[in-house]
Amino acid sequence: MMAPPVSCLLVAVLFSASCKATTSSDQTCTEKEANKIYNCENLGLREIPDTLPNTTEFLEFSFNFLPAIQNTTFCRLTNLIFLDLTRCQINWIHEDTFQSHHQLDTLVLTGNPLIFMAETSLLGPRALKHLFLIQTGISNLEFIPVHNLENLESLYLGSNHISSMKFPGNFPTQNLKVLDFQNNALHFLSREDLNTLGATNLSLNLDSNDIKGMEPGAFHAKVFQSLRFGGTLDVSVILKGLQNSTTRSLWLGTYEDTESQDLTPAMLEGLCEVSVESMSLRQFRFSDLSATTFRCLTPLRELDLTATHLRELPSGIQGMNLLRKLVLSVNHFEQLCQINAASFPALTDLSIKGNLGVLDLGAGCLEKLANLRRLDLSHNGIQASDCCNLPLKGLHHLQYLNLSYAVSMGLRRQAFQESPKLEVLDLAFTHLTVMASQSPFQNLPLLQVLNLSHCLLDASNQHLLEGLGGLRQLNLQGNRFQDGSLSKTNLLQTVAGLEVLILSSCELLSIDQQAFHSLGNVTHLDLSHNSLTENSIDALGHLKGLYLNLATNSIRIIPPRLLPILSQQSTINLSHNPLDCTCSNVRFITWFRENLHKLEDMEETVCENPPSLRGVKLSEVELSCGITAVGIFFLVVFLFLFTILLIFAVKFLLRWKYQHI
Repeated sequence: MMAPPVSCLLVAVLFSASCKATTSSDQTCTEKEANKIYNCENLGLREIPDTLPNTTEFLEFSFNFLPAIQNTTFCRLTNLIFLDLTRCQINWIHEDTFQSHHQLDTLVLTGNPLIFMAETSLLGPRALKHLFLIQTGISNLEFIPVHNLENLESLYLGSNHISSMKFPGNFPTQNLKVLDFQNNALHFLSREDLNTLGATNLSLNLDSNDIKGMEPGAFHAKVFQSLRFGGTLDVSVILKGLQNSTTRSLWLGTYEDTESQDLTPAMLEGLCEVSVESMSLRQFRFSDLSATTFRCLTPLRELDLTATHLRELPSGIQGMNLLRKLVLSVNHFEQLCQINAASFPALTDLSIKGNLGVLDLGAGCLEKLANLRRLDLSHNGIQASDCCNLPLKGLHHLQYLNLSYAVSMGLRRQAFQESPKLEVLDLAFTHLTVMASQSPFQNLPLLQVLNLSHCLLDASNQHLLEGLGGLRQLNLQGNRFQDGSLSKTNLLQTVAGLEVLILSSCELLSIDQQAFHSLGNVTHLDLSHNSLTENSIDALGHLKGLYLNLATNSIRIIPPRLLPILSQQSTINLSHNPLDCTCSNVRFITWFRENLHKLEDMEETVCENPPSLRGVKLSEVELSCGITAVGIFFLVVFLFLFTILLIFAVKFLLRWKYQHI
């Protein structure tokens, strides 16, 4: 009776496994692309490591220690295109530091307390285009070496102590596209300052400078891509200085951490002398708001009035026939009709999200916006028992609709009949009640993206997605399937063209082997945050080239028969699963180490069992599974004992046979 336990113990000993994890404690640079891209951030380095190949092109070297750099510091890395030296405590940049770096395109020196930059320190690069000198203690533009900056396209000088934006006469500004002076000490701007800028279509950032004065016409005849004066409280001062200038975008808003300032119609009068296409007045408070307030806004194509304390827009606004985009988010509207949409007949893009109160959609409030293409009404606490044909009345050309983060909505058959050209529909985090046996989306043949995440839907309704033959992306995250199972017959059968499918956090326990049989075009499948076991991988046998996310499930042991299915995918995430790192899983662990290029989030793909390897990265586990020295000893003993037992058995049989002759 003791034979079975003894034999089990013997087998266990014979095939015992020796496990070990190989780890490295050395602080080395991370290779992002072989021989080209390396990250050496925050390693406490005082020099360039010898392990970096000479062919390195992109180097992130921030948060190390290089108090002085000279022509020998990076001389070996002559192929550098991008170099980030953020917060390396650099004080000195000596002569000809980058003389051998002809391809250097971007140099980041942010957060270094610079004391000295040699006149020839930037010589060498043939086309240095982007220079970051943010928070370097600069107080005068003459500190910047002018040699070899003829091709400079962007110059970032934010968070310094610069009090004048007058460049030296020989500073090459003609090719600048971005000039960032935010958070400096520019309190007054003169025409002389602006005349040193030779560039046209420049994006100029003067945010957080507390500009108190500007010479009238300082920007006269200048043409800009964008101008930012964020944080400047007196808008009239800015607009006087911008007389007879042109800019595509003008940002005059303030910030959330500052008290809203009153904006009067008189303060906006100067806008009549400026050519602007897009303007932001975020965080201001309109006083004496009337139709005349918009008199100088008529040439605008885009207007952002986010958080301007609006409760309604005045009726009778005239001349806004060019306006294409209007943002009215974070205001105090009670009903959609209070925006008086008829005043903006050419709108193609309307955003009213984050309203500070429940927004009533009303009926036909947007009917006059026949050209509307995009409508964002998210985060408004909307409650609509019968959505959405009445609110969308007349919006026959609508292509994008966002109603996410509402409270609740009831959907009947063909709930979006008024907008048959919808391509994107977002209903995430809205409690949806489907009040018909047929699909509420039946009349949307052009819909490509549908977000139904966390909608408390009955995902077992096989008719829910009927009529969506053109659907390419479907998000069902956070919805539940009956009994936690995705069966062979399911709602996905009517959307055969899907390319992206998200089923994360659906409390799935299992997936039928034929559940995805109708989905031949899927390239992205997210099954994370469920309770799936390795058996569900069988359902993916016909799919190839997937981005497959199986993170945070209940996968322990992946048998060899499933490895070909994983091998035919492009990217796989198996992190946060209770993976077994014993010999029972040795074939999978071997496969894992051979396919690291396919795997995502490897840092969090760790062992759960045995306890001795718990928390060890799977990529660092080596298993030796076979007969050990101890096993060989027991095998010899077993064979010896078996031989003796066999001899005695033969003798016993012969004796018994002899006795019964």
